Amino acid sequence: MKLKRIVALVGMMGAGKSSLGRRLAARLDVPFRDADAEIVAAAGCTIPEIFSRYGEVAFRDCERKVLDRLLDEPPYILATGGGAFMNPATRDRIKGCAVSIWINASLDVLLSRVQRKDDRPLLKGGDPREILARLLKEREPVYALADLTILSDDAPHAETVERMIDLLKRHGVCEET
Repeated sequence: MKLKRIVALVGMMGAGKSSLGRRLAARLDVPFRDADAEIVAAAGCTIPEIFSRYGEVAFRDCERKVLDRLLDEPPYILATGGGAFMNPATRDRIKGCAVSIWINASLDVLLSRVQRKDDRPLLKGGDPREILARLLKEREPVYALADLTILSDDAPHAETVERMIDLLKRHGVCEET
């Protein structure tokens, strides 16, 4: 299969951007890049450490710079951070050189997934359900600006990946070779 453009996965933490992205890249035989991992490599410390040492504003600036660099590469699958698409400059850059897919998931699905790990700085300040609900309310209208949308539910990842490939084929982003 041939991928014609970068595919940027956007959505909330826990939506499945990284796990689905890895599987999608493997199915399409293209590289996978995780923006959060790239930020950690560039900063030399973890995302929670960046948040605690420098704050969210510094993290978002680093995220924007890393994504700007990543968007200059040949087609691949990119998992963005949950807040990346909220930045208008980043969103415009993604729109200009990639196809964005909003991986949409319900609050209950997100909550069940994010509670598996304790590395989400934005969830440290209170009840995770309340924080996720507030973030969803703020972010969903912006995520809805993505080029394409797919539902991430409790179906096996392989099924969701096949639906993503079908979506990309229908929109001319990838084709059989």
